[in-house]
Parts: sequence; C-alpha cells; structure tokens
Amino acid sequence: MTPRERVLAALEHKETDRVPIDLSGHRSSGIAAIAYPKLRKFLGLPDRPIRVYDVVQQLAIVDEDVLDRFGIDTIELGRGFAQDEQSWKPWTLPDGTACFVPVWTQIERDDNRWIIRADNGRTLAHMPDGSLYFEQTYFPFLEGDDLDAISEVFGESMWTAIASPPGPIDDKELSEGAKHLRAATDRAIIGLFGGNLFEVGQFLYRNDQFMMLLAAEPRHAHRFLDKLVEFHLTSLERFLAAAGEHIDIILFGDDLGMQTGPMMSPKMYCEFFKPRHKLLWNRAKELADVKVMLHCCGGVRELLPHLIEAGLDAINPVQISCSGMDAAELKAEFGSELTFWGGGCDTRDILPNGTPQQVAEHVRKQVETLSPVGGFVFQQVHNILANVPPENIAAMFDAVNASK
Repeated sequence: MTPRERVLAALEHKETDRVPIDLSGHRSSGIAAIAYPKLRKFLGLPDRPIRVYDVVQQLAIVDEDVLDRFGIDTIELGRGFAQDEQSWKPWTLPDGTACFVPVWTQIERDDNRWIIRADNGRTLAHMPDGSLYFEQTYFPFLEGDDLDAISEVFGESMWTAIASPPGPIDDKELSEGAKHLRAATDRAIIGLFGGNLFEVGQFLYRNDQFMMLLAAEPRHAHRFLDKLVEFHLTSLERFLAAAGEHIDIILFGDDLGMQTGPMMSPKMYCEFFKPRHKLLWNRAKELADVKVMLHCCGGVRELLPHLIEAGLDAINPVQISCSGMDAAELKAEFGSELTFWGGGCDTRDILPNGTPQQVAEHVRKQVETLSPVGGFVFQQVHNILANVPPENIAAMFDAVNASK
C-alpha cells in the first residue's frame, strides 16, 4: 500500500498492511521547535534550519528525512508553499536556538515579552519571558460586536493573522501549489480549512463572554453564528474549488471538550452547532471527494453521536486522559462509524515523563485497542511538546511501526 492508500483505507474502516501514521500532517500533530533539533541529533541526522511555521504553538516543519525515518503517511497541504528562502526570516526560540519564522509574521520584542502585531499595529498575542507559546491578548468583540464586520475582524484573531501571508487568498497560487504537492508525494494530503464555530466565538468575544452569550442571549448568538457560517461557506467554496481535487482530508476545528467532559450540554450543541456543522461538512463533501476530520480536544464522548450524525468521518486528537475517553470503550461504541485519528500515545503524562520502554508498551496497547478493522490513524494525542525526550519520540514511532 502507498501511504495515501493506507490512510484512505483506514478511513473506510478497512484493514491495512500496517497502521497509518501521522506526524505534522496538521497543526495538532506536530512537534515543538525546541524539541525538533534534539530529535534530529538523537536520530543521527544532519543539522537543518529550524523553520517555525506555526508561531503561536511554536511548531517546526518536519523534514523529509524524519518523515521517512518514521514511516509517516500524511502531509499538510501547506508543504506546497513557502519553501523558498525568501519566505523566512531569522528569529530565536525561547531556549536560545536559532530558527526562522514566516517573513510576514510581525513578531517583535516588547520589554520582557515577545508580541505579535496585526497589520494595523495592534498587539494580538504575547509570549512573556519564561513561556514557550503565544497567547491571545486581543478580542475584537469583547466590548461590543458588529456582526456585519465578521469578515474584517476574523483576520484579527491571532490564529488567522499569522497563518498565511496578508491579503486575499490567491486562488490560482493555491491551486498550483496543491497540484504540485499532489504530484510530488504519495502521502495523504490534509487540507487545513478550519471553519471553526464555537472557537471563533471564543476568539472574538473571549471564552467567558461567548459562553454567556450562548446561555443568556441565544437569539443574538444564532445571528452571530449564521453570519459566521455564511462567511465560512464562501471561503469553503473558494478553498475547495482551488484545492479540492488535490487533497484527501479536509480538517475543520472546534474544541468542544474539557478534561472533565464537554464544554456544553448535548442539547446546547444540537441547538447552536450541530446543524451548522452538518451544513459545512456536507457541503465540503459535495464540493470535493474528501473525508471530513474535526480537530476537537477534550472529553467529548457525549457529543460523538451528534458529530457522527452531522457527517463527521474522523475525530482528532482522541484525548484519552479525559473523562469518558477510554480507548476500548470508544472503539466498541463508535468504531464502526468513526475513525479515531489519534489516541495513540498520551502526551500529558506518558510521552514526556515515561521511560522509552513505558512509552513503547503504552503505544502497543493503544494500537492493539484502536486498530482492528481499520478506523484508526496513529497520532500522539496532541503536539509533541518542548520537554519531551527524543528517545521517547523515537520509541513511540518505532513501536507503531513494529505493530502488526
């Protein structure tokens, strides 16, 4: 099987020659830039420039030699772009390691912190000294909203402001880059779309204010979400018209869970989000031959039946340390209808703190539980963080590759 065939077979709940593996195929399966050069050194690979493509999460681009070493079956659509030296500028990681960040990122020093600015000069996010990641500092709708201005303020989220070069999407460039990547790799290509609903509310209003809006002003919340869906549908049409024939999976996002369970009741999810998720996900499948994956952190077991009914094919990251997210129970209850893209290795406790032997044993157990009859793509629960020992990373992926 080719990597693409392997991933697509798993998504169709078919047995594969081995478990498909994802590393850096999207922005929640990557590796911290601080950890990446240590991994390369441990593997005996030559030094390479460290390119931090996700500045907020401080994630490094994973080079082909590492992808090949671990038998990685996925790749992000973004790898078709920003490969020339002119796309990058020098910076320094919090541990003093030299690196590069996208040239369009407006990152600068401000007293005892780093900040990211918008085009208008407003500070969007900061990383105080001693921190390893950026956090949002500006919420456009915190003091009052303008629902007709969603398309304008959307670009003032710290996530959207740094994800791509400023200005409107160049559909021709997107299409050509996607086509080039498709011809250059047999890995399954993941197109990161986003289409967040709950999270955009959090980005614009702030988490507490948006939750209060949902509970106390449902009519206004519905008007906001209707405007947001209209915006997303327009973007989805353009994105898939340009890149749809060249990708295999389209990734949406909405973190709906906490450590102890969902952030909202199933009733609230069904009122505000399920019909809108269904509209977006079904439209994606109408526009292109793609599988729909949702990045959704936390304990969301109670919401899974509704996500499946809305048209979801795969869920990530399967946060097995959360309430209700036992891998064996999830596989038994939902494994015939939903692909678990993740849950392969606990990133909260075991990957950073275990021995290589403990990591490998844990991984073998998770693979044995989640892989039967397909419906499983291996990924550590979330990004590999800065403090993870390189020997544990190698033990994790070697254990997957040794599994049958």
